[in-house]
Amino acid sequence: MADPYSTLGVSKGADEKAIKSAYRKLAKELHPDKNKDNPKASERFSDVTKAYDLLSDKDKRAAFDRGEIDGEGNPRHFGGGFGGGQPGQGGGSFDFGSGGIDLGDIFDGIFGGGGTQSHSGQSSSGSFGGAQQQRSAKPPKGANVAYTHLVSFTDAATLTPQRLTMSDGKTVEFKLPKGVVAGQQIRIPGKGQPGPGGNGDAMVSLKIGKHPHFERDGDNIRLELPISLREAIEGAKVKVPTVTKPVMLTIPAKIQGGTTMRLKGKGFSKKKGGHGDQYVTLMIRLPDDEKILGKITDLLPDDGDIRSELGV
Repeated sequence: MADPYSTLGVSKGADEKAIKSAYRKLAKELHPDKNKDNPKASERFSDVTKAYDLLSDKDKRAAFDRGEIDGEGNPRHFGGGFGGGQPGQGGGSFDFGSGGIDLGDIFDGIFGGGGTQSHSGQSSSGSFGGAQQQRSAKPPKGANVAYTHLVSFTDAATLTPQRLTMSDGKTVEFKLPKGVVAGQQIRIPGKGQPGPGGNGDAMVSLKIGKHPHFERDGDNIRLELPISLREAIEGAKVKVPTVTKPVMLTIPAKIQGGTTMRLKGKGFSKKKGGHGDQYVTLMIRLPDDEKILGKITDLLPDDGDIRSELGV
């Protein structure tokens, strides 16, 4: 890669926005996932990434513009000798004591040295060592992409794995965390925009749908269950729906309407492990037939003032 500007197709005076825009356009066009049968496209993608890495770094770009490093970010070798004088003349001599040139620094820079160690214990490096450290800086990842995903009530309660369609049309599967709540954000690594240092992430905000019968109460679930007058009087075993499968509930005889019974461990998963419970409130449903109701009321005794305890 000779010239990063020509590789990205931008002028030397291009600003950061123009450089980033040109890179994103080329990266999308040349990405290996879209060019699996075209090795040249992969090579171009690598060159484009290197060019962006150099030009997006202010120090590297300035060093390239000054001719200190090449398009790969490597230091350029300088020609000529170390002095303008002839052997034996004053112009050709060097003072290695004070104010002279330290050949160790120069050769360290050219051959990849990390700089010399000063007496104070701190590392000092010349211009070549500094350029090498800049090249070793980790390039930035691509941008994250935000998504919103609706999870059904039962899927949220049972932590059923979810499938999400990405912006490129591909689908990805992800797991729900324990104790999942509406508004929670899930990170899917590597599913964002491409960048010099790899892809960004997908950030998924969760919504939880409502259920026609169940209602969430923290980690618990509440349900109003209709029972007949006969079942309330005589007691019965009835089938009760849960978020997994129906279970049998034993209703004792002479149960009062509005009584709440508990199904242990049938609620949402808890963040720290285990599950909440399902609370079932019994709602006595009277028969619709007026003749039957009339016969029932004829048999009922006078209950007196059953609301006297309320002070009314």
